[in-house]
Amino acid sequence: MNKQVKFLDLGVRDYKESWDYQEELFKNTVALKFKKTREDASIETPNYLLFVEHPHVFTLGKSGDVSNLLTPASKLEEQGVSFYKINRGGDITYHGYGQIVGYPILDLDNFFTDIHKYLRFLEEMVILTLADYGLTATRSEGETGVWLDAGTPFARKICALGVRASRWVTMHGFAFNINTDLGYFDHIIPCGIKGKGVTSLKAELGREVPLPEVQEKLLKHFKELFEVEFV
Repeated sequence: MNKQVKFLDLGVRDYKESWDYQEELFKNTVALKFKKTREDASIETPNYLLFVEHPHVFTLGKSGDVSNLLTPASKLEEQGVSFYKINRGGDITYHGYGQIVGYPILDLDNFFTDIHKYLRFLEEMVILTLADYGLTATRSEGETGVWLDAGTPFARKICALGVRASRWVTMHGFAFNINTDLGYFDHIIPCGIKGKGVTSLKAELGREVPLPEVQEKLLKHFKELFEVEFV
């Protein structure tokens, strides 16, 4: 099993360009797994972790309800905001400046073949990172992602998750609000969950937080949870 993960910081990059890049890595890994099965069991499959910051975009998962987009896509386009229907799980979410979006493209055969555990590990990585800032975050029963004050009238989501997996290879991932302009969430019903808010690290701490600082903490916890070596 290959426990090495190639980490790539893509900086600010267009959503569609990043999606295409993910698809390329994902498809190459799946193809390599077929080759490994047919020809040579000793072939190692690669693992990747991409960090990226997207210009303003809304994405709707394959099981999502387009009615959760409250502003017509044509009007958003006039404001420079993109909209895509994509092939991950989950409903609608927003990506934008000041947000860390993480795309792990892992062959889970190198780790554990359990999607539920995989999602919980991604959540735990964010929960531990928030604890580094003195914030107590938790999961919300039946709702994927990371929350503050879950189970109370003040529940608010700080990190959304949505993934795709085929032959135990993953893509898509998480969106962690750091210095995010939360006003963009007014255009949607985030993740299709009514009556609950969204927040950011900046909103909770009352100050901006450097993205590289948060990235470093995320990588530390990812490394510990998945027991990987970054290359």
